[in-house]
Amino acid sequence: MEVEKNIKRLIETLKDDDEHVQVQATEMLEEIGEPAVPQLIDALDDEDKNVRKGSAKVLGLIGDIRAINPLIETMKDDNKWVRRAASGALSNMDKSAVEPLIQTLKDEDWRVRGGAAWALSSIKAPESLMPLIETMNDDSGFVRAGAVMAVGNIGGNDAEKALKEALTDKSSYVRRVADSFLNKE
Repeated sequence: MEVEKNIKRLIETLKDDDEHVQVQATEMLEEIGEPAVPQLIDALDDEDKNVRKGSAKVLGLIGDIRAINPLIETMKDDNKWVRRAASGALSNMDKSAVEPLIQTLKDEDWRVRGGAAWALSSIKAPESLMPLIETMNDDSGFVRAGAVMAVGNIGGNDAEKALKEALTDKSSYVRRVADSFLNKE
């Protein structure tokens, strides 16, 4: 019971304006680990953006698979820093997050599709290559850039072919990302 109260207090501490206090709370929650997961998942719906962002970050550090779907939902948050924390947390989940993230590449919200592509770019799972290549045709440049980054990180012949096609993308950023992989020394 005492541990649950401490977890609750630490989550509340994530609201503090002092970044150092937030970092300390994050580190302590990470140290508690698995027992903090249910409360951290609940905190993803907190009204305070710092609590949502910090909770997402800690869930990624803990790496508990129960957080995957709630973190995917959190990528729909109105706050871009919360969305980035959720995407970053998912990239720490490794293989267990791959299939849910592949499914998320089809979400109606471009921000969510982009977050999934960027998370997959860190995981580098070969089984995500073909869905990511398809995602390189997305309407959103943010999503296409994430997909190109992921495809480049995964590598291989199919990736190289797709990256060459991305050199003609209408977005100069997407072209630069593709070029950076094709011209690695």
